[in-house]
Amino acid sequence: MPSVPPGRAALAIFALALGGFAIGTTEFVTMGLLPEVAAGIDETIARSGHVISAYAAGVVVGAPVIVSLAARLPRRGLVVGLILALGVGNALTALASDYATMMLARFVAGLPHGAYFGVASLIAASLVPPSQRGRAVSRVMLGLSVATVVGVPASTWLGQALGWRAAYWLVVGVAVMTALMLRAVPPRPGDPHATVRRELTALRQPQVIVAVLTGMVGFGGVFAMYSYVAPLIRQETGLPAGSVPWFLFAFGVGSVLGTWLAGRLADWDVERAVVGGFAVSVVTLLLVAAGASSALATGALMLVVGALGSVLAVNLQLRLMHVAGDAEMLGAALNHSALNVANGLGAWLGSVVIAAGLGYRVPSVVGAGLAALGLVIFCGGLALQRRTYAESHV
Repeated sequence: MPSVPPGRAALAIFALALGGFAIGTTEFVTMGLLPEVAAGIDETIARSGHVISAYAAGVVVGAPVIVSLAARLPRRGLVVGLILALGVGNALTALASDYATMMLARFVAGLPHGAYFGVASLIAASLVPPSQRGRAVSRVMLGLSVATVVGVPASTWLGQALGWRAAYWLVVGVAVMTALMLRAVPPRPGDPHATVRRELTALRQPQVIVAVLTGMVGFGGVFAMYSYVAPLIRQETGLPAGSVPWFLFAFGVGSVLGTWLAGRLADWDVERAVVGGFAVSVVTLLLVAAGASSALATGALMLVVGALGSVLAVNLQLRLMHVAGDAEMLGAALNHSALNVANGLGAWLGSVVIAAGLGYRVPSVVGAGLAALGLVIFCGGLALQRRTYAESHV
């Protein structure tokens, strides 16, 4: 690719990160406003948690399908189209009037999520020298992390003050602003040799399958707890609804710090960063369940969980981009499909234990179990990789 002046590259990456901010806001704000959304569509909190799973299902379906079909398209036009599609999905969410239409709207909103990050990651990587690719990708992901600090608490407050629909209209506005700013992205052609078959061939590679399964299961630990953070704070910690944005803010600060740390850990060792992230997640989620009665402890643990989530998300994405070979964009997109399977799985398992009357602490225990299982899967994949390497060099 032609060289890009550093100033334009920085502006382009900022625009791409702003799209990540819009996606992060819409993905997580439902969790902060879940009681309000439940009241608005006349459903229980446990059943309304399914709309989180509907968004996740949209990501899972959209990422491989869109990327495989659109790999030949010019990347700037593709990324603009994806962010505008996100805006449409959020407009439909704001207009939803009942459970069925809300489920459909959230599914539509989720469709461009993974594909956007897949395309945006490749664009960002093409704007910098090879030695800086990891940091460029992490800067795009930083938009999602900043959303948890600014976008989610602010839109949660807005939704509580003006009605939950206002939060989704805010995302529509950010999506439109992003589309305008993406004019700073230099033209990047698609891959003229890409075919659906070639892209999907990556799905047959053992290390791709392992990395996807790791994200699908292990990252569910974060969402099992975070999906029900609002009722956890209200019922177990005993604080009023107005305190929820502060805990979301703590999670967001941790997410930003974790994204910054993730780039540096990736430069050191991606695999060790993933292993360490899961190991610490197991302990932290168990502590959330044990310390939920303390506001101070819960706030501190939210910060740690946010940091761990970002470390895992960024390093799993880099791992997938590496092992996917020629289907690098699909690898980047698949990470978000995997993480949103985790989103849906965590939210669903959390709703099961809540509906069983076990309280709002138990989803964190379920989350610790999922993180532990993800660690086992990833370590198994590393063992398989070493054995395959050893056999090929005999």
